[in-house]
Amino acid sequence: MKLVAILLLAAAPAAAQRQRPTVEQLEDEIARHVRQLTDWGGLIYYGSENAELRPQAGRVVFIGDEITENWGEGKAAFFPGKPYLNRGIAKQTTPQMLVRFRQDVIDLKPAAVVIQGGSNDLAGNTGPATTGTIADNIMTMTELAKLHGIAVVLASATPVCDCIPGSPRRQLALVRPFGKLLGLNEWLKDYAAKSGAVYLDYYSALAQGRAIKKELTIDGLLLNDAAYELMGPLAEQAIAKALARKP
Repeated sequence: MKLVAILLLAAAPAAAQRQRPTVEQLEDEIARHVRQLTDWGGLIYYGSENAELRPQAGRVVFIGDEITENWGEGKAAFFPGKPYLNRGIAKQTTPQMLVRFRQDVIDLKPAAVVIQGGSNDLAGNTGPATTGTIADNIMTMTELAKLHGIAVVLASATPVCDCIPGSPRRQLALVRPFGKLLGLNEWLKDYAAKSGAVYLDYYSALAQGRAIKKELTIDGLLLNDAAYELMGPLAEQAIAKALARKP
């Protein structure tokens, strides 16, 4: 795997390599594609961990992509002292999240679920997608959760930018257009109101104009500790609101 990554780097012009991913990043990307071929929905990822869990009052599951999975990797802890579970998987799209929704959410019997996804769909991580196809998956997850008595929080997609010099991520605003991200968030907000879910607006807290604030991102897409520190209280408020609505 390392040899493949090195060959990919060697094939690029030397002047362009400064903007290209590192060998380690390419290895991670190759490993992701291998996992996607062998376990498309990511059922193995948390399978053994889920099997060891016991019922717990007040449990909340966060299901999503890298924005969710990376929460707690740095100094910004993932809700210390709270019975909250992180079930994010980097690079995932909403159809993949739907495949593992029973295993990683319903079977864990949480009081509430925070669903965050859609940005990777727009980027085409698992093929072409539209707000409509994302909506279908979000609605199905919401309906499944409600059927099992789980309160639902729908988190917005987070903003992006091409504002970090030297970032290996290029043309983020082209891959994830501001208009499509905002359109997805508008749909999430509207659907939350219609379905009785709670809309969690990360976007407004992180953005300046339409792009993410430079001081809140690592590479224009991934978030840093400062961003997660802002998001934590917003998530807590949304969860409390969703639980208060439960019969």
